[in-house]
Amino acid sequence: MTTVATTRRRQALSRFWADFRSHRAGVAGMAVLVIAVVLALIAPLFIDESVTSVVDTTGDDFDAPSLAFPFGTDESGRSILLMVWWGSRTSLLIGFLAALLSIVIGMVVGIAAGHFRGWLGAVLMRVTDWFLVLPSLVTALVLAAILGGSTFTIIMAIGITTWPSTARLIRAQTLAVESRPYIERSKALGAGHWHITTRHVLPNVAPLLLASTTLEVASAIVTESTLAFLGASANKTSWGTMLRGSYDFGAANEGAWWYILIPGLAILAVVMAFTLVGRALEAVLNPRLRRAA
Repeated sequence: MTTVATTRRRQALSRFWADFRSHRAGVAGMAVLVIAVVLALIAPLFIDESVTSVVDTTGDDFDAPSLAFPFGTDESGRSILLMVWWGSRTSLLIGFLAALLSIVIGMVVGIAAGHFRGWLGAVLMRVTDWFLVLPSLVTALVLAAILGGSTFTIIMAIGITTWPSTARLIRAQTLAVESRPYIERSKALGAGHWHITTRHVLPNVAPLLLASTTLEVASAIVTESTLAFLGASANKTSWGTMLRGSYDFGAANEGAWWYILIPGLAILAVVMAFTLVGRALEAVLNPRLRRAA
């Protein structure tokens, strides 16, 4: 039985990869993400946090791109290339962890609201609706200001304010799964809530969660950059804090277009890559979209 199950999993993965490879945009996005993540992981092997120091600088203020500084320098003479490289660690870390927190909260609330049809499900959906009508960016900004500026608080602020859409999506999928006949048979055989939700519901909503996670990471990176630009940063160099610095020190007035363009392009490239991968996963894992294609 174990051999048969393993063979089926391998065949399923092979079919998934074959379907995913047919989406060229998704493959291109995956390549960009792999490069970005690898560069962020190996950054400490080549540089350290001293590249963000305003004391140990080797360039002049707002140096244009050159052989010595391919992406130019900022207001303190720091290399934009090295700062973008080091800042990718903070931006990607916050993006991944905030999206993970949002997905976990949305998954738990969505499955519980779809499985328990009584007062508990109604209360969970009213709480979800209440969070849904709140302006997530303003709420995250207020939470970040109250909790203080740190990586943990920014992750909490983003994760706590972005889970409702995932919860509603998972609840709808849970209702669809639990309307199937084999769920009734499981209940008739004495299966409890934990067995049904973990053995039947969760595996069926997992593909949807995978696609949603990639889109949530893109949204979290944009939100972190926006919060940093508005002043609620994690007190670490990120792409958002670099954009804030370019605004504070008048990079546009100084003609230092590279100080604005390079961090913005980094955000755009990574967010676009996550979006392309998420759309491709959605098309592969969603049977309706696959049939339409």
